[in-house]
Amino acid sequence: MLIVMKKTASEDDLQHVKQYLVEHDFDFHQSTGADRTILGVIGDTHTIDKDDLRALPGVLEVFKIPEEE
Repeated sequence: MLIVMKKTASEDDLQHVKQYLVEHDFDFHQSTGADRTILGVIGDTHTIDKDDLRALPGVLEVFKIPEEE
């Protein structure tokens, strides 16, 4: 799963998303570019509700990575 933060997301917004992931027992990898920050969520993301994540301040979009067959 990838979480794309808004360009206008504050550091507090980012920390809130990371805390949400930790509280739900997920690891993540943060990639910070010139304009955007992306969090790659590690683990079985079937239990995460994308709408819950999208509702967090600073989140632009949430993408689930399809499983390979």
